[in-house]
Amino acid sequence: MSPPPAKAQPESSSVDSSIGFFGARGKARELAGEVERLTSELNGLRADMKRLGVLSAIELEQYREQTRKQTAEETAHSKTQLAEQIAEAQARLDGLARQESAANARLTEVRQQIVVTEETALLQEVGVYRYQHPLSDALAYQAALASLQDQIKAAVKADGGAVQAAKGWTVNGSEAQGRTMVRDFSKLMLRAYNAEADNLVRGMKPFKLDSAVERLGKVATTIARLGRTMDIRITDSYHRLRIRELQLTADYVQKVAEEKEREREEKARLREDRKVQQEIERERARLDKERAHYLNALTALQAKGDVQGAGQLEERLAQIDTAIRDVDYRAANIRAGYVYVISNIGAFGESMIKVGLTRRLDPMDRVRELSDASVPFNFDVHALFFSDDAVGIEAAMHARLADKRVNRVNQRREFFYATPAEAKTLLAELAGNLLQNEEVPEALEFRQSREARSAAA
Repeated sequence: MSPPPAKAQPESSSVDSSIGFFGARGKARELAGEVERLTSELNGLRADMKRLGVLSAIELEQYREQTRKQTAEETAHSKTQLAEQIAEAQARLDGLARQESAANARLTEVRQQIVVTEETALLQEVGVYRYQHPLSDALAYQAALASLQDQIKAAVKADGGAVQAAKGWTVNGSEAQGRTMVRDFSKLMLRAYNAEADNLVRGMKPFKLDSAVERLGKVATTIARLGRTMDIRITDSYHRLRIRELQLTADYVQKVAEEKEREREEKARLREDRKVQQEIERERARLDKERAHYLNALTALQAKGDVQGAGQLEERLAQIDTAIRDVDYRAANIRAGYVYVISNIGAFGESMIKVGLTRRLDPMDRVRELSDASVPFNFDVHALFFSDDAVGIEAAMHARLADKRVNRVNQRREFFYATPAEAKTLLAELAGNLLQNEEVPEALEFRQSREARSAAA
């Protein structure tokens, strides 16, 4: 066989590329182990250097003793031997010093790498993601992926440009056999590359995009190294197609998750609206029934000529009519409702509040729902205000507390790093008189639990 000249392929970085293969947290643990190993090695080097220094002093003292007993010729000979020993020891000391310096440099590099990977792991847990190819919705990403996959299928066909290999290769003097061997090896290499790319696509998580791209690049580099003899490698154009597939897949998965989250929140809003509507309908039916009873009683009293009793019933009927008008108004005006400020110091501490609104006729029903099994203690109400434009009041409160928002990613989470007193000041400026205002939370169960723990200790 007479292979053509091989083209050298660049090797990938040994430190950074591994992060993509194992994930940020796994790499952090691996690097931490390397830090421990290098520290132990440094301690051993220092011990060797110290031991060599002691031995050199002992050998020097032995030499001085010998010089007093030996002849001039023996002294000259011993001096030469000792000089050689000292030179050898010094060389070893210099070598150990260089190793220590290199190990220190590597230790610093590894520690810096751990900081980077721990930050990456933190961002992964938080779920921070930036779209590579912003599109309108998940359907748009599906269409883009379908078009891209058609291009990938076309590229993997014979002479499609997915893989590059040497030409003019011969086997046993036969160019036909050489072409067959190169073609078979090229297919094998391409199949290995595609298997890795498909696996990365199937298991794609948005926060794993960078590591997936890096891993696929490592695979392409490995194939180029293994196929160097026959100049087999994945072409840059095909590699870019598969990287774009990874990016679009990550974008699609993230967009689907966002749409599902919006769908869940919309369903929750619709459930709340249905509860409000049912509550209004029940209250309207109750008032209508009560009004009918009072009308019947009023008719009976008027028939008896009981003027005083009839007057009392007429006053009650007027109150019922007012309540009916209020209920009808609440049903018609969807912006009317209660703005509330609540806290849960047992769950979130003393400097966090939730500012929201409810259209319930009894706002405490909503507060009781929030105090379900998802939190260890009940919420305490600090401020409560009814407004014809509760939606606007809530939006204004959120805007003024924007720099104190707890969740900067999901704006629909209505928790803020603020005290009830700060919220009271802002709400009073926007709303005026408050129906309820308590700056100090009762937190009864939390305080009782704290006392019980203290007593048990």
